Order: sequence, then structure tokens, then C-alpha cells
Amino acid sequence: MEPLRGRSAELGQLLAAMRAAEAGTASLTVVTGEPGIGKSALVRALVEQAERHGLLVAQAAAHQTDEISPLASLAPALRSGSDPLISTEHFLELAALNGQPLWLGERLADLIGRRLDGVPALIVLDDAQWADPLTNFVLRVVIARLSQAKVMWVLATRPAPGAMPDQVVDSVQGQLPIHPIHLAPLSTEAVLELAADRLGTPIDPALSVRLSGVQGVPFLAEQLVAGLYVADLPDGLVEGVRRRVSSTSELCQALLRTAAVFGSEFQLEDVAALMGEPIAKLAGPLDEAIRSGLLADGSATLSFRHELLRTAVLAEVPPSAQRALHRAIADQLLAGGRGPSAAAPHILATAATGDVAAINTLRAAAKDLLATMSITALSVIQQTFELTLVDDEFRAEVGEDVVAILLVARQFQQAEAFADDLLGGTALYRGPVPPDLRASIVLRLLPHRWATGRLESAELDIPGTSNPLAERLRAHRVLAHREEPFESTDPVATGVQHLAAAERAQQSGRYAEARDLYRQARSAAGDEVGSHPATHIEIAELFCQAQADDLTGALGRLKELLGTSDSWLAPQLSVLRARLELAIGNLPAAAEAANSCIRWSAEVFDSSAEPTARQILALIALLKGRLTEAREQAPDDHIRALLAVADGDLTAATRLLDTPLDYPERHDLLIMAATSTTNPQTADQAAQLLTEQAEATPTVTFQAAAQLVEAHNLLRKATAATTTTGQSKAAGAATAGDSVGAATAGDSVGAAAAGDSVSAGAAGDTGGDSDSRTDAPAVVLATSDVVRNASADGSDTQVGAARAQLGAVVGMLNDSPRQLLVARADELFGRAELDSGDRATGVAALERALESLTRLGAAAPAARVQATLQAAGVRRRKWAAVQQRPESGWEALTPMERRVALLVAEGHTNRSAADQLVLSASTVGTHLRAAFGKLGVNSRVQLTRLVLERFASPPNA
Repeated sequence: MEPLRGRSAELGQLLAAMRAAEAGTASLTVVTGEPGIGKSALVRALVEQAERHGLLVAQAAAHQTDEISPLASLAPALRSGSDPLISTEHFLELAALNGQPLWLGERLADLIGRRLDGVPALIVLDDAQWADPLTNFVLRVVIARLSQAKVMWVLATRPAPGAMPDQVVDSVQGQLPIHPIHLAPLSTEAVLELAADRLGTPIDPALSVRLSGVQGVPFLAEQLVAGLYVADLPDGLVEGVRRRVSSTSELCQALLRTAAVFGSEFQLEDVAALMGEPIAKLAGPLDEAIRSGLLADGSATLSFRHELLRTAVLAEVPPSAQRALHRAIADQLLAGGRGPSAAAPHILATAATGDVAAINTLRAAAKDLLATMSITALSVIQQTFELTLVDDEFRAEVGEDVVAILLVARQFQQAEAFADDLLGGTALYRGPVPPDLRASIVLRLLPHRWATGRLESAELDIPGTSNPLAERLRAHRVLAHREEPFESTDPVATGVQHLAAAERAQQSGRYAEARDLYRQARSAAGDEVGSHPATHIEIAELFCQAQADDLTGALGRLKELLGTSDSWLAPQLSVLRARLELAIGNLPAAAEAANSCIRWSAEVFDSSAEPTARQILALIALLKGRLTEAREQAPDDHIRALLAVADGDLTAATRLLDTPLDYPERHDLLIMAATSTTNPQTADQAAQLLTEQAEATPTVTFQAAAQLVEAHNLLRKATAATTTTGQSKAAGAATAGDSVGAATAGDSVGAAAAGDSVSAGAAGDTGGDSDSRTDAPAVVLATSDVVRNASADGSDTQVGAARAQLGAVVGMLNDSPRQLLVARADELFGRAELDSGDRATGVAALERALESLTRLGAAAPAARVQATLQAAGVRRRKWAAVQQRPESGWEALTPMERRVALLVAEGHTNRSAADQLVLSASTVGTHLRAAFGKLGVNSRVQLTRLVLERFASPPNA
């Protein structure tokens, strides 16, 4: 390889990144420069060095024609070399995923990651500005996923703001180092050295003068030396190529000019067929073209050595001849069965406005490309639309194609804006819009309007529309609550009405009914206009299936959908998985799915599922006792209320009563509201809400949650009455923060004792061992009747009834996959038994809860249960490794220290804070001094500033 002149600094940057990759630091380098400036030469030098260092090298170059073929730009890199990145078997499997870009990217990342597995690699894409859209998308996914691999990515590109390389950089920014390298023109000295290298002799003065005219562009210097560039002419390269071409035979000249129209890369048989010459006769002319330095033989295909050379040859072909050749190429490709998509670029180069035959071929091409190349399909159909006449009704038909393809390409806002202009009598289209065409266009938009909650404002009544479009519009009026259900024979209209009924049932908490209705709606879904996507419906169906206590079945089906269904719905699928994993207590899987949702939301530009994902991450953080992380993930009203309870403000529990039905693990937040509050009315309202939910969907989960709270409320009232009459004393003081006395109002069943916020009932785990629960009552009691009867008797009877009900709930949950809810029931039951004097039963239940919580990684409630057992005098040689309180920072504060800190930050004195907490002023002072030390402050002003910085809004708001 000849030496690289004038690029030592740039090559040094590349080699530094290569060495970093060998050491384990992945990176992306983008080499930018004008045509002919030496990008490819720099990349070749890097590849040579990488091969010498033993790196696995994969490289490819994009071409202008790649846009019509999925993954055409990247595929050669995946299969290049004697030891390719992807095996033949796996490469063939990838073709099935061309229509699902996210799943394709994930699969490629997995395959490449396994192939590398500690092996340093260099992956290069030259001329990246021409990369096909699928390559663009896949690279964004794969580079981000492999940010921990020993791989150096290099994209060489022309300056093109907003093009593929910029999109890749924007997508992976912050996930791995990015090195931009811009190639400037070479110095005069470097140009002279390059010319001397090519000639093999010193440069004479005359040639030196001529080389000064190449303006530092190495490609032009090489062509000047080769005789293909005349520096003293304005169009020096064109003139040089003209001279070189004119020195060849007439058949070679015809070959070159025909090939230039085909593109930068072509097949000899195509050119021969167009020229009407046998391939054998073109062997000699082809050899001339190769020896002249214009063409390169790539075995399967031929190409111009540089795009600038093709441009120079093409400049010698008159425009009229170019048009005729493009038309002939298109006809040849269509006649040869290559399909409308292959012919589309040549038709677009020649079609005139109003050419119906060309327009119809292009429409077919757009539909062919839609399944795998939606962005290219969109480009084709938009150009096709421009070929129609502004007042021709045919324009409206093509306009419907534009809307349909915009929707498939996920460009929803553009689809709606285009449809509004098309149907609104704007300059876009002046012709008539028949009612059926208007209805068809509107119906295409309605599924997205429904999904984004804007169906009510849509146009749903179009006079003059014929069936079945009229019935489909009417069904959407039912979905929008603007009309009552009706009988229909159209399957799409019937399916939309099932969807409407399912949505109403879900909004009322009737999940089993909603599940069945969603299933019916999905069975009626199809590809007809106005139909809603089946997978979108199934997501709602699976949520309701899980809420109806078939968690295992819903999660199993969801895992099937992930990786096989529409990848554009990946965020919604992933956030649903996060919900279900949280429900069974699989906290790592729930966090992974929630983070995948956030990541995929950015990649498909759909953030609708992200708030729920962050709520789930916040709930997981609360279960682990990471309050700061929870606050940062989802500072919504309900997370703030949970955090306030964790910080010792038990009045904030009241704010959990308005938790919406679709909030993650809503029943758990209501359990939290009841067991954390000091206000009996709040507890009673929580019980009522849970009872209503259990009546709407009478599952074990909802019935158990309702009965837990009902029994807890009865137990607290009975214990309070007993305390008032002096028959018994409350177990533990509120100031201890970790008391055994779960039934006292001040303790709130220990909900905030360990600085935890969310209760142990937030979720569960399928790995629970029901055999360890044989000491719990197995019979399901008619508990509501027992409690109502006990309420009329004495407090002892009430306590007994409440204990019996808690035991019954433990038995009900014996086979439940919601292991965090099971642990919560064990905890409440254990505390009640312990407080009532049955130490053996109480300790056994609490130990079951602790074992389960520890296994699930719910450190905060585990610490709370462990503290209760320790306070009860339970001794072990070694307690489970529950989360230890840090030595400094907000999480280091005990619940009472947090409560004191918040009150002082709100302006309370020690005396007024003591009155609020029913403590002595000296005790408040002790807690305040401890808080000062752990937070690293020494004044009330500093404490207040720290609290204001920590809380985006008032802490107890």
C-alpha cells in the first residue's frame, strides 16, 4: 500500500481509538470530507493497521442505489472476510426481520456481541451518506447495544447535515465516545509527495505548477497524474475524462455512457441487454474501461472507481439521451421481472406530470417497498404525488396512498397534516373529494387518534358515504362515546364496537369482562381500512388478563410478542412486561423491561409509555429503599406522596386515595394508604375503594387486598378501644419508628419504619414456596360477615375476628404468584398474632415474610420486618443481609430524623415540632443534631436549602 500523505494527525486519531478498542473502550468515529478529499484512503490505511494488529475487520461501502434494498449498505460488512461477523445461517434468518427494524437491530446486536465476546474489532462503513434507511436505523440500535464491546465503529461520509451519520451520532451520544474527524484539503507539500508516489519519479516544475490547481484535493491530484484531469480548465475533471474516453473504442465509449446512467454500480448483463450486444462482445471494451482507470471489477458487479468519475462520464451524455436511457432501463427491469421498486429510480428520472402509467408503476413500487423500506416507500410515493395534476381526482387517490404510507412509516403528525390539506380544499388539491374517498382517508387516521386520546375531536360523520365505510365511521362514534352501540354485519365495525365496550369495562375496573371484549375485538382486526392493529389491542387485553389474576399466562404470551410482533410497539410491550414482572415480584426483570421501554421509546420516537416505565422504576427504587433514585425517576403526585410517607409524613397517605385505576399496582398503594395513615377516615376510604375493585373484578388479588385492609382497620379500632379502657397497652411507641405494635394508629403497621415507602404488597414472585405456609389457616372465611358481626360485639371479639380474617387472607394467597402481596399479608398477620400474644404463629409468619422479601430483593420492607422480629426478641446467629442504612446523606436519616428535618425546614421551632410529633423538645433536638451530622450541615438555613434542593416541590405537597 502506498504511503498516506498529509494525514498523519488524522490517522493518529484513528489509531488511538483503535488501541482504545483493543483495551476495551468502544467508540464511534465519523470521518467527514468533500468528495475526493481522501476519506476512503484514510479508511484503507486504518484497515491495514487493524489487520496487522489482529483485529477482526468488517467493512463495506454504501452506494446510491442502496436505498431500495433493505440493509444493502451494512450487509456486505456483516459477511466480509474469511471469518465474517454473521454466519450464513444467521444471516439468512435476519431476512425475516427486515420489516421489524427494532427486532432486527436487537438480533444483530446479540449476534455480533456473541461473535466478538472479547475479540477486538473494527467495523467500517464508507460513503455512509448513501446508506439505506434500514442500515441507518439498525446501526443506531447496534452501536448503542455494543457500547461495552471491544469495537471501533467508523463512518466515512460527505458533509450532509441531518443525514444518516448525524442521526446515528445523535442516537448514541453519551453511550460511548464519539470522535469527529473533518478532512481539510492537503497542503501543497503533501500533494507533491502524493504525486511523486504515484509517478515513482521526482516532480518536474511544470507538473508542480499544474498540481497547484487541484486545490489540495488528493483525488484530483491522482487523476491529473493519470491524465484524467486538466487543471487549467474550469471543468478540468470532465475534460480529462472526455479525453481519456475518446481514446477508447466506440463500443467502450457506449459501454461507459450506458453504465453511467445505470449508476455507480451495475451488472454487465444489464448493460449488455440495454445495448443489444452479446456479453462476449463487450469483454474487450470492458477491459479498456478498466485499464483506463474508470471502472473496477468487483466480480459480481462492476462499478466506477469514484463517483466523480461517473459524474464526469455522465456529463457527456445529453439530457435527452439520459431520459431515453432511463426509460429503457426501467422498461428492461420491469420486463425482466425485477419489479417496480428496481425500476422506480429510473422512472422518477424521466416521468412527466400527468403520466398515468408512470404514476401507477411508482405506486406499485411504493407498496412493494413498504414492508421493508418504509422511508424509501414514502420518498417514492411523495414524488409520485407531485407527478399528479393539482385538480385531477386521481391526485386524491394517490394522496390516500401518501397518508397510508406516512402512517406505516410512523410519521403520524405529517399524515394528519397532509390529510387535512388534501381534504381541506387547499392549494395541495383543488379537485373534488368523493365521500367514500374522504371516509377512507379519515378511517386510516382514526386508530392513531384513538391511541392518542383524540378520537372525540375527529371527523366521524361524512354524509353520502356508502357501506361498509359508513358503519365503520358510526362504530368509531360509539368508540368516541358519541353514539350508542348498534348491530352491524361489517366485521371492522363490529370489532371497533367490541373495542369500545372493552375500553368502558376497563375504565370501570371490570377487567375480566374487558379482557374478553378485547379478545373479540382482536379477532375482528385485520388490514381493512378503519381496523385497529391487533397487537395494539392485545396489549390492552394482556393487561386486563393480568389484572384478572392470570399473571403467568399474560406474561408468557407477552414474551412471545416481544421480538416477533410489530417492533414499533416495543415501548408499549416492554412497559407492560415491566408491570407484570413487578406484579410477580421479579424486580430485576421489571427494572430491565422498564429501562428497555425508555431506551426503545427514544429509538422509535414514541414517549407515550415512558412515564409509566419511570413510575415502575420509582416503585422498585422504593422497595429497595433508594429514595433519591425514586424521586429522580418519577416525581409524580403519587410517588411524592409515597416519599413523604417514607420521610415520616403519615398525613400524605391520604393523597394515595386518588390513585387512578391504571396506576402500577394501584391496590398496593391503597393498602399503603390504609396501613400508613393516622386518619381512620383515610383507612376506611381505602377499604371502600378496594372493596369496589374486588366487586368489579372478584379475583383473589383484589379480594385479598380488600380483606387485608378491612381486617387491619378493625384491628386498629379494636386495639385503640382496648387501649382507651386500659385493658391493654399499645405495643411500641411511635418515636421508636420500628415498633412491634402494628395495630396502633401512630405506628401505621410499621409502614415507614425502615424508611420504606411502598408496601410489601407491590408485587409478587412465582418462586414462592407454598409448602412453607402450612401453619396459616387454609379455609377462606366469609370475612366481611364476620367483621360486620364482630363490630357489634366487644373489642376482644373484634380483635379475634380481625386476626381470623388476616389468617384467612394468608390462606387465600397460598398459591398466588404475587409474592410481595403474600409477604405483606404474612407481615400484617404476623404482627397481629405477635401483638395478641401468639408468639409462635406471629414469628413464623414474619419470618416467612422476611425470607420472601429478602429473596426478592425488596430490601426496605425486609429491613422493616427484620426490625420487628429483632424488637420482639427473636435472635439469630446471622440475620439475612438486608439493606443497611448508609452513614451519610438523606437515606442515612431514620424516619423520625427525616420528619424532624422536614418540619424544621418548614420553619418549625424545636418546641412546635415537638408538639406536632408528640415528643419532648429535647428529643427533637437530639434528632435534629443527628440529622445535621448525617447531612453535613450545621444550621437551620443550610438544612432548609438542602431540603429545597432535594424536593422539586414542597416535600409534603
